[in-house]
Amino acid sequence: MADSAAPAARRPIRSYVLRQGRMSDAQKRAYERLREGHVVEYRPAPLDLTATFARDAPKILEVGFGMGETTAAIARAHREIDFLGIEVHSPGVGALLKRLADLGLSNVRVIQHDAVEVVEHMLSPDSLDGVHVFFPDPWPKKRHHKRRLIQPGFVHSLAQRIRPGGYLHLATDWAEYAQQILSVLSAEPLLENTADGFAPRPAHRPLTKFERRGLTLGHAVFDVVFRRRSRAPR
Repeated sequence: MADSAAPAARRPIRSYVLRQGRMSDAQKRAYERLREGHVVEYRPAPLDLTATFARDAPKILEVGFGMGETTAAIARAHREIDFLGIEVHSPGVGALLKRLADLGLSNVRVIQHDAVEVVEHMLSPDSLDGVHVFFPDPWPKKRHHKRRLIQPGFVHSLAQRIRPGGYLHLATDWAEYAQQILSVLSAEPLLENTADGFAPRPAHRPLTKFERRGLTLGHAVFDVVFRRRSRAPR
């Protein structure tokens, strides 16, 4: 019999709320038809990225790709690079798989699981050439800031998995969160800023419909691009 006085397991703080929503018929068909070839199952063991993509090529991680518009656009423009996308919501996974089929792309794989656990358990140190985190949930209410994805521990884990010379690129349209992101990345010894504060939008990040609409309304977008140092400063 279990000890009734034993403390309950501490529930981890998640950076998302799992609202699966409704998948369209096209997303369902893509999810069912393409899952086997493009979706990597989560396992708490190191993932061989070269074997996963069946080639030796630069590897970029995208955390939280939403409906996959940006992921597909970048992968289409850079077929010489392999992209590993992480997303928890099934409609987004289905939407990205449909885009991959429509565009005939074979350089994208997807893991449908919590990004913090994937990075910690599946990705080896120095295994990535870059990381993209575009428009993470800002959790604007102060009491919810602890749910924000960009925290020192997670940034340190990402930095460890980026090869020296590789980059970490984040973008947000939430000014206060942008300042926090800049502060957290600046405090990570393994990283150095590629700009004096915020960076110009790199050419590899396409404008989405959402972003164009925001810019039309006068909403600023902040890009933060840091590089992995060859060695941490003493």
